[in-house]
Amino acid sequence: MRLTFLGATGTVTGSKFLVENDGYRVLFDCGLFQGLKELRLRNWNPLPVAPATINALVLTHAHLDHTGYLPLLVRNGFRGPVHATAPTVDLCGILLPDSGRIQEEDARFANRKGFSKHHPAQPLYTEQDAERALTHLRPSKFVEPLDVGGGMTVRFHVAGHILGAAHVELQIAGKGSQRTTVFFSGDVGRPDQPILPPPSRIPACDHLLMESTYGDREHPAEDPKEQLATIVRETAAAGGVLLIPAFAVGRAQALLYLLRELQLEGKVPEDLPIHLDSPMAIEATQIVAMHVEAHDPEMRARRAEDPLGLRRVGLAATVEQSKALNDVRYPAIIISASGMATAGRIVHHLAYRLPDSRNTVLLSGFQAAGTRGRLLQDGAREIKIHGRMVQCRARIERLDSMSAHAGRSELLQWLAAADAPPSHIHLIHGEPTASAALATTLRELGYADVHLPKYGESIEL
Repeated sequence: MRLTFLGATGTVTGSKFLVENDGYRVLFDCGLFQGLKELRLRNWNPLPVAPATINALVLTHAHLDHTGYLPLLVRNGFRGPVHATAPTVDLCGILLPDSGRIQEEDARFANRKGFSKHHPAQPLYTEQDAERALTHLRPSKFVEPLDVGGGMTVRFHVAGHILGAAHVELQIAGKGSQRTTVFFSGDVGRPDQPILPPPSRIPACDHLLMESTYGDREHPAEDPKEQLATIVRETAAAGGVLLIPAFAVGRAQALLYLLRELQLEGKVPEDLPIHLDSPMAIEATQIVAMHVEAHDPEMRARRAEDPLGLRRVGLAATVEQSKALNDVRYPAIIISASGMATAGRIVHHLAYRLPDSRNTVLLSGFQAAGTRGRLLQDGAREIKIHGRMVQCRARIERLDSMSAHAGRSELLQWLAAADAPPSHIHLIHGEPTASAALATTLRELGYADVHLPKYGESIEL
């Protein structure tokens, strides 16, 4: 009975955890590494475990750092079922093909412009690979026990991070009546955010794999809605465009929700044009509206009022509609993916809008080391986009209080509310300083066994 850490150690991304019981293998999450080049290169390396030997896969939620490696896993031999909540299955249906499509487009662009070190540049995987991977997905309900084979049973518990996000409770049958319980936090949501319910309590468990993304810092206490209102008004007064890199799943919908509230409250002009420029974000927004069972009570109560403001939002679904946004000269808001500006249409908008000091780039979430978003956050005067350096004269703002990840004190409160203190805590999904800081605090609070796993490390359960 073993647990092997194949990702999300010393970094936020690349979530992969392999559990083995008497030779039966279940992989929990299957994410892409993102950010620093040395991490991204791991995506191209063979998985330390042969995909064909993995019997089943369980996903916590749909973000690519938890699901984006699945097309490669299937292409390289995985043939088992992939279990996830119904909203996660639906969101993967748009996220994974879009990821393959973007990688193909980026490879073609690199070949056309000649800035790749590899000739010809190749995508990590294709849209067709992603479509093939989707046939393995199996929707499951929250709380109901699910037998995944090999003496292992899982339950999905609400995590409150994005639509359908789950903590996963794993019970492994041992000898006689003995059972070992492993609880995977996935990404822990915040207790009070738009659209989604708060994260569930931690049941009694032997091993807790706990995210530590914000283990060394708090989210600002400011109301994100008021901050957003100020930034919108100031950018409009300057005659500029507010450009918001946003995760297509989760963040884009939360931004639309807050902007609609600000319009209704008269805090931003109701006639200020808002454009959602991401086919994936458009589809994700439609999926969010559809899965009423995954909303918090406030969102359910306001459905008739168009809480996401879709009747007033310009939806740029096609490439032509996206390119047409370059002609926007009046004050406007453009929300586009990806959230860390690593790929997608936002990259083209940044190349066009960054040199103009009237414009504002609003970073609305965590920016991993090595991403364009982190470079902008750290004050870069120029950044490389599509092989050329682009001057950064636009105003750069942050909206950290809008994060869908629990902050330090929220993580501690979530852990303290557990049904019983976990016997072993393994800190994952954090950069080294964040994980180390949280580990120190947990030990000071009396948690005796706090572990900072290394990439590729295996432990006996």
